[in-house]
Amino acid sequence: MAAEEIERESMEYDVLIIGAGPAGLAAAIQLKKRAAAAGSDISVAVLEKGSEVGAHILSGAVIDMSGISRLFPDWKERGAPIETPVTEDKFLMLGPAGSLQLPNWAMPPLMSNHGAYIVSLSNVVRWLGREAEALGVEVYPGFAAAAVVYDATGAVKGVQVGDLGVGRTGEPKGDFTPGIEIHAKYTLFAEGARGSLSKQVIRKFKLDEGRDPQKFGIGIKELWEVPAENHRPGLVQHTFGWPLTDDVGGGSWMYHFGDRLVSIGFVIHLNYKNPWISPFDEFQRYKTHPEIKPYLEGGKRVGYGARAITEGGAQSVPKLAFNGGALVGCAAGFLNVPRIKGSHNAIKTGMLAADAVFDAVSAGRMRDVLQDYEDAYAASDVARELRNVRNVKPLWSKFGLLLGVPLGALDMWWTTLFGGLSMFGTLKHGKTDAASTQPASKFKPIAYPRPDGVLTFDKLSSVFLSNTNHEEDQPVHLKVLNPALQRESELGIYGGPSARYCPAGVYEWLEDATQPGGKRFQINAQNCVHCKTCDIKDPNQNINWTVPEGGGGPNYPNM
Repeated sequence: MAAEEIERESMEYDVLIIGAGPAGLAAAIQLKKRAAAAGSDISVAVLEKGSEVGAHILSGAVIDMSGISRLFPDWKERGAPIETPVTEDKFLMLGPAGSLQLPNWAMPPLMSNHGAYIVSLSNVVRWLGREAEALGVEVYPGFAAAAVVYDATGAVKGVQVGDLGVGRTGEPKGDFTPGIEIHAKYTLFAEGARGSLSKQVIRKFKLDEGRDPQKFGIGIKELWEVPAENHRPGLVQHTFGWPLTDDVGGGSWMYHFGDRLVSIGFVIHLNYKNPWISPFDEFQRYKTHPEIKPYLEGGKRVGYGARAITEGGAQSVPKLAFNGGALVGCAAGFLNVPRIKGSHNAIKTGMLAADAVFDAVSAGRMRDVLQDYEDAYAASDVARELRNVRNVKPLWSKFGLLLGVPLGALDMWWTTLFGGLSMFGTLKHGKTDAASTQPASKFKPIAYPRPDGVLTFDKLSSVFLSNTNHEEDQPVHLKVLNPALQRESELGIYGGPSARYCPAGVYEWLEDATQPGGKRFQINAQNCVHCKTCDIKDPNQNINWTVPEGGGGPNYPNM
């Protein structure tokens, strides 16, 4: 049955929010708080593709409390799962066998984690979800927003929820249920990095015109339970350097919190040139370093996950508002790259958008451009924070680790002292991450060590710990636009990097004598942890990540 032949029911709300992450839930909560203060009412619905609120939330996470405290000054009395304050803050530069600790006094003030807390962001989001529902927000987990709906004027009217009960080849099954349309006066997109609908509205409304291309990193995380003698609650440690080479940006984190828990992870900037690099395997190598391994010895890995993060910063933030809606949180890209922090800015921008929406609805408006949100962001501490670090990523990308990082630190000091002015002006990012990839023939393949199953692991055993699940008999949600191009270019020119940049073993080039060139491209969509790296890094932009059936994907406890 063709999509246009399906009769769809619809529901109406004042405000619809796509994504129950920090930004989306903060916007929903702020809307209800504003309504309560004004003695009025406003109907708010939040759609979440994960099986429950928090299921798809993954972060380090050391959180800057300025966002939570602005939303709920009494967060502690409300029982927020925020319990481990940072007590020790370390920055290390790693070599193959040793390290150099950077003195904290030399770090720009904004890099300090004093006053921050180590948390499970997925659990914090679960708490925010409960707070939102208590205020009257209607939260619908397990419902994936599959398409944007526009009204007759071209303004965003809402979204269509994905159909359920569709077979692998697109045919309706016996339990077929058409997805409803949800309409609203305003729709806020809070899908996180590289949201499938966010990128559509960015393209349709040309929101990125005059902006630098958005940049991304891939963050890969493990959660460990370690022996008490290895556990140092409140320790925050960041590193850069080994195992990455000077021309590959990235670094690590290790946070000790809770009951003998250690959050450990690795970020690699996705503008790397060498298609033989495997971010997952670089992370596994990193754990063998003598500065890292002792903390994990005798411990047990209990969680795994991966996701893309936005790294473009101030230069890449698109226009935020358009007819009928706006982008909030990482859908627009408010992550502070050197701090590896974004949840506080996600919450703040969610609140700024909510204020603009509430004022508009109260004034009887609908589906116009929320210019008040644009203006509020431009004057906000979020914009000031991003402006002060705007050159860190391009300096690192241009000059490498050994020169680019010190220059970035100097520039952060300079912008802090001189009100955002920089000796470099505002540097450009240049190419997209996909266009940064170079032909495989320019590099030697990398032979990564075999995992030992104790400290280092393979991808499939890792995906098992992410609790990832998809209904097998459904259309593949990873769309290869041109199969011939994938074979001729992604494999023939770039050496098949999809098998390496994906941290979940979704893509494989398998030996098959019946296929041209003796290789067959296989997509193991059931493994997908929704990190979106393929959508970002494929050198030809030939893979389009779309939502699977609602409720599919990972389910991250304590991550």
